[in-house]
Amino acid sequence: MALLSRREVLRLAATLGLLPLGGAGAGCGSVSAADGLPDYQHDGEPGPATLFSHAVASGDPLAEAVILWTRLSPVAAAAIPVFWEVARDAGFTDRVAAGWSGTDVGLDYTVKIDATGLEAGRTYYYRFQALGRISPVGRTRTAPRGHVARMRLGVVSCSFYSLGYFHAYRRLAERSDLDLVIHLGDYIYEYGTGGERAHDPPHETVTLADYRRRYAQYRSDPDLQAAHSQHPWVLVWDDHETANNAWRDGAENHQEDEGSWADRRAAAAQAYSEWLPIRDQADGRIFRSFRFADLIDLTMLDTRLWGRDLPAARNTQIDVIRDPGRTLLGFDQEEWLAEEVGSSRARWFVLGQQIVMTQWKLQGLPNSQGGGLVANTDQWDGYHATRERLFDAIEDAGRDNLIVLTGDVHSSWASDLSRDPNDPSHYDPETGAGSLGVEMVCPSVTSGFPAVGIEAVFLSQNPAMKYGETASRGYLLLDLDHERAQGEWYHFDDVWDPSATERSGAVWATLNGANHLVEQTEVSLPRSGAPGDAA
Repeated sequence: MALLSRREVLRLAATLGLLPLGGAGAGCGSVSAADGLPDYQHDGEPGPATLFSHAVASGDPLAEAVILWTRLSPVAAAAIPVFWEVARDAGFTDRVAAGWSGTDVGLDYTVKIDATGLEAGRTYYYRFQALGRISPVGRTRTAPRGHVARMRLGVVSCSFYSLGYFHAYRRLAERSDLDLVIHLGDYIYEYGTGGERAHDPPHETVTLADYRRRYAQYRSDPDLQAAHSQHPWVLVWDDHETANNAWRDGAENHQEDEGSWADRRAAAAQAYSEWLPIRDQADGRIFRSFRFADLIDLTMLDTRLWGRDLPAARNTQIDVIRDPGRTLLGFDQEEWLAEEVGSSRARWFVLGQQIVMTQWKLQGLPNSQGGGLVANTDQWDGYHATRERLFDAIEDAGRDNLIVLTGDVHSSWASDLSRDPNDPSHYDPETGAGSLGVEMVCPSVTSGFPAVGIEAVFLSQNPAMKYGETASRGYLLLDLDHERAQGEWYHFDDVWDPSATERSGAVWATLNGANHLVEQTEVSLPRSGAPGDAA
């Protein structure tokens, strides 16, 4: 049986008289407030005090719109009308938008609103009401238009609930001056685990019910809730939102006795859409782009499920890796990406994606190519032709100031991007000449690196790699103005220590037009005049 979309479920519920179809609707207790917007009233017994136990979130900000999210935890299964409102202040005395939606069991009681008609580059506060209960207040921000002098972005990935506490999320919530949080994937992990923070369900997630329970557990974490409540997010999935080492038609961690891969993939994608503040697209794609005035064009990719061919075996021959008929993104996404590169006019072209783009080569492996051997065919190294076609698009467009943001590898790295960094005719590691852009790899929130200390080997054999650290968990802060983009790695010594504090791990920047990294000695200063936090 095909699963109904969110819109179809709401339309069916409205047709059956279970919730209003647009406007306030009968039985909603709505009145016209002094500001001309609908207001909320409730007669009767209130719902449970834990109705909004998964808090609120926002995401995918545009200049005039942003996605608002919450989830209800009712006692009885029924369709529930939900009221939402947006204001310029946390006390909701200056409201700018309000309306009604609804949810039911078919949506796992999640609510997503595309709040439109907002002002560009402005901070807003939002909340929901249902069954006589009020949600926590969230704070969000629309994308700016025209000229913007500076932006600050938090960058995270790989948050394994069972491997520690989410300190990185807590610290991002405390940074009131951030414009946006970018999550590069592995928001959840599919494994069944025990221990101090055992996964729920305790077995591997395979069905829609499994994935929904797992998201519900992650979204109960107070540090993750705080980060969602304070900032808008832009997210993409990696592999663990479905199964480890996923690709278009399967996954390393999907077995025959776990049913159809197509069914599992569809279930995982539906739960992702329900539980995260992402603007849904009709064909299910998650690659999309955002404009932040004249400073940043942000393009988010799907390197996992949309078009990725089967990854090559680690001991495969080099002609397989270099086969131009193989694709990491799918040829349609490649074409779309080339168009995004060519049309970009902002100072910085920021590419948010999942897997390492820089060449990771080591001597002594069987898949030899110039200057070393491919260490991990799951990365862009395993899809040489796709990377070459992207570099072609960068050069054809004359596009300077490429910044690639990456997760997946549970460690911190900073590298220049060159077609062949081991060939002096392509790249000079002393001056950065020949570099087409830079890559900044954020550490994991909690997931561990399997070979701590190996960064010394990679740094010695890969001249485009400028920094590597494999022992620490944390996050990346990206501070951008029109003269430089600075990446700052922040680490925690122990993600199992509730009182752990962050420390600066490294600071690297790329200057306007330079296209290569330079180490810095000081972190950036917080932006003054940040708006008040969500209540």
